[in-house]
Amino acid sequence: MKRRNPFRFRKHTARHNLLLRETRVEDLMAEHPPVRESGGLSVPLRYYCTAGKGMEQFLAEEVHLKLSASDVHYVSGKVFFTTSADIQKVVGLKSAERLFLLLKREAPLSDTWSAGQAARVVQERIIGEHQAWSSALQWWQNLRQALGEVEADQNTIRRGQKRKWFEGEGPLPLAPPPGVLEGERHLAGAPASEEGEVTSTQKPVVTFRVCCRCSGTVARKLGSQDLGRLIGTAISRQLRWKVELREPKVEVNVHLTDDHCVIGMPILRLPLAQRCYIRTTGLRSTVAWAMASLADIKPGSLVLDPMCGVGTVLLEAGKEYQGSFFLGMDIDPSQLEKASENIRFAELSNSIELLQSSVTAIPSPSCSVEAVVCDVPFGRKFSSRVEAAALLPAAVKEMGRVLRPGGTLVLLLSPQLSILLDSILSPSPTADCLGNQPGGDPRPLPSLQLSATYRVGLGATDGLIHKYRKMPQCDTRT
Repeated sequence: MKRRNPFRFRKHTARHNLLLRETRVEDLMAEHPPVRESGGLSVPLRYYCTAGKGMEQFLAEEVHLKLSASDVHYVSGKVFFTTSADIQKVVGLKSAERLFLLLKREAPLSDTWSAGQAARVVQERIIGEHQAWSSALQWWQNLRQALGEVEADQNTIRRGQKRKWFEGEGPLPLAPPPGVLEGERHLAGAPASEEGEVTSTQKPVVTFRVCCRCSGTVARKLGSQDLGRLIGTAISRQLRWKVELREPKVEVNVHLTDDHCVIGMPILRLPLAQRCYIRTTGLRSTVAWAMASLADIKPGSLVLDPMCGVGTVLLEAGKEYQGSFFLGMDIDPSQLEKASENIRFAELSNSIELLQSSVTAIPSPSCSVEAVVCDVPFGRKFSSRVEAAALLPAAVKEMGRVLRPGGTLVLLLSPQLSILLDSILSPSPTADCLGNQPGGDPRPLPSLQLSATYRVGLGATDGLIHKYRKMPQCDTRT
């Protein structure tokens, strides 16, 4: 997939967010009642996805290329976009964590209100008009039905299976996490006339819960739990929805910061980042996909991962670029066994081969692969960090050897190994194109030219993705 410059998408600041009220998402929904047409939606819909640290620009580029999206903007942890693409294509995004139908996005709440005025502020700025919520609910129901999520919800309730909650990215909780209307169960019984048994003249009661996160000035005035309780009370009274913490029909996500006010409804129970084709997980799937997207893989390309582990990078690349071929290597037979199981489970055996080998002695001819993509272990698979650092120069030199001139090398490194590799590959003013110093000190492949560096979150730590291009004029064929 050819990548465009991701930085051409606008990253919003607090000042820019003041302009957001000119294009109210809820107004668009209210003006266009939900009507599905064959092959897509009748009007463009506004969505947002959550993204891991550093993944926003990858996601912004992906929605533009795959969904022909417009109004693509991102802030830290979120990407907003408008598209009329079929929902089946939207849920196929690979760099996103969770997908939401955007109900409202406005400038941040002003800092002039007090805690005693919070109910009024919630009603005016967050809840707003009844019609906008009703229309958004209809759109949300249409999208869920198109995905078969209604049946999936019923099956989940029958099984009664429990799931783990991860704030902002995991499956929807079955028990209330912090900030989810704790203590509001009494709302479920009031008023009786609105929440009694459904008759032939009544519409089914909409059950809901609120997941609220706030930071900055808002958080100093009112905590997430208190604010979530106020929002839930307002929704229940104005919309006549019923609070249900364990198995709600709808979850309302509210995120208030000093930069914006965002309200949305998650479309899927499970995060997009939870791949159905991966049995044994390793590297985060979104980061693995991002690495593959940087490798400039073309139909017929041969792509190598010389430290493949359980094969996450190979799986993401194999699913995205089905006309190419992939070779995975690892020195650990137990890792290769798990990778083999993953490949069979993902039905990619025809395009991915595995081989036991050391990264310092790759059994492939020089200049034989178009791309090398590798998650370099952060010292966990070696006896010490010192050994990992000592191994890096030989490993990179061997990767460069098998890479064809013009090919791409993509590495995921720890911050420490990133600094080390930069020093190793920094060109010397006195070295020739093969990296030979006048005194005979060889430097590993300065023919690898750094194209870009991306910092991404890996949970408890960060990693840096380095992209290199092997310069044709410095062919190291042996």
